[in-house]
Amino acid sequence: MRRYIFILSLLFPFLSMVAQPKHEVRAAWVTAVYGLDWPRTRATTPQTIRKQKEELIDILDKLKAANFNTVLFQTRTRGDVLYPSAIEPFNSILTGKTGGNPGYDPLAFAVEECHKRGMECHAWMVTIPLGNKKHVASLGSQSVTKRMKDICVPYKSEYFLNPGHPATKEYLMKLVREVVSGYDVDGVHFDYLRYPENAPLFPDKYDFRRYNKGRTLDQWRRDNISEIVRYIYKDVKAMKPWVKVSTCPVGKYRDTSRYPSRGWNAFFTVYQDPQGWIGEGIMDQIYPMMYFQGNNFYPFALDWQEQSNGRQVVPGLGIYFLHPDEGKWTRDEIDRQMNFIRSQKMAGEGHYRVKYLMENTQGIYDELAENFYAYPALQPPMPWLDNVPPTAPSELKVTDINNGYTELKWQAATDNDSRNNPMYVIYASNEFPVDTNRPENIVAQGVRETSYIYAPILPWNAKKHFAVTAIDRCGNESAAVQK
Repeated sequence: MRRYIFILSLLFPFLSMVAQPKHEVRAAWVTAVYGLDWPRTRATTPQTIRKQKEELIDILDKLKAANFNTVLFQTRTRGDVLYPSAIEPFNSILTGKTGGNPGYDPLAFAVEECHKRGMECHAWMVTIPLGNKKHVASLGSQSVTKRMKDICVPYKSEYFLNPGHPATKEYLMKLVREVVSGYDVDGVHFDYLRYPENAPLFPDKYDFRRYNKGRTLDQWRRDNISEIVRYIYKDVKAMKPWVKVSTCPVGKYRDTSRYPSRGWNAFFTVYQDPQGWIGEGIMDQIYPMMYFQGNNFYPFALDWQEQSNGRQVVPGLGIYFLHPDEGKWTRDEIDRQMNFIRSQKMAGEGHYRVKYLMENTQGIYDELAENFYAYPALQPPMPWLDNVPPTAPSELKVTDINNGYTELKWQAATDNDSRNNPMYVIYASNEFPVDTNRPENIVAQGVRETSYIYAPILPWNAKKHFAVTAIDRCGNESAAVQK
């Protein structure tokens, strides 16, 4: 089996591209910590506020042009945030000052701009780490280490929330409630939901003696993380059931029958049990950080998919290794991995980080825009949350207007969840009826009005026939109205 997987990985560059699916997660992480991806400009004047916004718009425009559909927008970094919070201060990257108000709400802006482009916006929240001593000191009295000392632990040169303290999960949930209740996010995405590296030395002996209830240290720590996940998942679903809950665990769950993890895995090394979470049904998506090559990638990707329990596995790909200062990977390594993910019918992939897409490192952006993501893709449905599609839209009217544009209007659909109006997907073709199963016929998604202006990129390629479907927040799509 090991030999088979290795040979298979070598063959992928020479195999024909797997057909593009209609449903696929195409995600990118937009990293705000240290301004790694965004922002470059500090928002201190009306002009620099506008410039900071334009930098994010440029990123979103380019992602949309390459048919990405999911933006993982960093919302909490290390005990500070990128939205006006009653709990934690603004991250200094926005203004150059800790707690400095940027003069607008970056998270609200990101959500609005993603939705304008038919993309989902997930609030990416770093959970357990609080930063190094210098960073914590810069937050002063606003730091959680000063306000809630009991749930914070210094370890080596950094501070962490203590997963073993019962109040930790409630503190994190307060932050999540702010985001989910206050913003129209499509998901909350949890990073570093685990113990730190070299976790056996983590200073939690007092809490273990007090709370272990007869469990071993390993099992108690693993249960601590799982209880945080369970608590957050249930609370999010009680507020907004359609909001996706996801996490990016360590890329190897544990040793597999095909290949060993070589001492770095989620289950034993950092006390994460993500396969247990999806098995229990307390996680919608898993983005394992699979920043590996060869047999350190393929056997473990298969393992995630085989244990997915019908939930969505979205491997995170380390495209930053394409840069000569990072790893000197060649792009065919990423090409092979993407083809493998698609051939195994995983839910899609995430790209870490967006900087390397924007810079088109080794042509990765062009490859995605022109080939691998040549056609749009809808979000995979989440039938465990809701499997009832909206009613179909009706009375489609098609009118030619100026400059070769075409106006579509229709009567609204209704959804079984009255808290959300359906969105719409627009299809166009020269054949009638329009085949809504073909992704190349998708011209727009996430449309929130009951009208749409069709503007073909090339006027001589304008389509003659149109179809409109309704789609809900869980990915259930209605029948089409056609004209």
